[in-house]
Amino acid sequence: MQSPVYKRVVLKVSGESLSGNNGYGIDSAMISSIAEQVKEVVEMNVEVAIVCGGGNIWRGIAGSEKGIDRATADYMGMLATVMNSLALQDALEQIEVPTRVQTSIAMQQIAEPYIRRRAIRHLEKGRVVIFAAGTGNPFFSTDTTAALRAAEIEAEVILMAKNKVDGVYSADPFKDASAEKYETLTYMEVLNRNLGVMDSTASSLCMDNNIPLVVFNITEKGNIKRVVLGEKIGTIVMKESVG
Repeated sequence: MQSPVYKRVVLKVSGESLSGNNGYGIDSAMISSIAEQVKEVVEMNVEVAIVCGGGNIWRGIAGSEKGIDRATADYMGMLATVMNSLALQDALEQIEVPTRVQTSIAMQQIAEPYIRRRAIRHLEKGRVVIFAAGTGNPFFSTDTTAALRAAEIEAEVILMAKNKVDGVYSADPFKDASAEKYETLTYMEVLNRNLGVMDSTASSLCMDNNIPLVVFNITEKGNIKRVVLGEKIGTIVMKESVG
């Protein structure tokens, strides 16, 4: 039996991934599939933390473009990530995966506050920890949250789950048939080529803390396990190029 190449990971799940083919809201079949994939790696004794996006419900930038104060719109987006996190927690616990949601904004009736040492203790006990409500501050994305939490809990890698996209391309593969898929990239290449893998704040944070990033398609069942086992799927982004 293959052994995982990572002991502790942060899984970044976009809001779009949770909506499945609907484009909006939470798709129960998709969230169940993600939960089953997470269970596979937890059973391999891999410690899993998750950061959920909220774009399937609300986007702060889109709200601000409609005239809503940007900070207010971002706080609304943080609440959307909490909804997604609770839904994923429920899906995980229905298949007997112990899970804790920790929020950056206090809401003690439904989740724990984010406390780094407590989060690490949960992970050490085999529980999945879902980090909700972003960083707790407006003007920061959930990509930045994933980078920040990965650095704080000393995760070995960020697994960036994409909806129907199997890596990083030179252009949108759905619009440009000549788009080239990259197997490896450096964070400087991501920033210089403006590839849009993560926002610049998140990319810089990962680069400065030497946290690798694997971008892969989560809609294909078993892909989280494949990444954790070290299979060459998707695109890996590192501080420095190999060789």
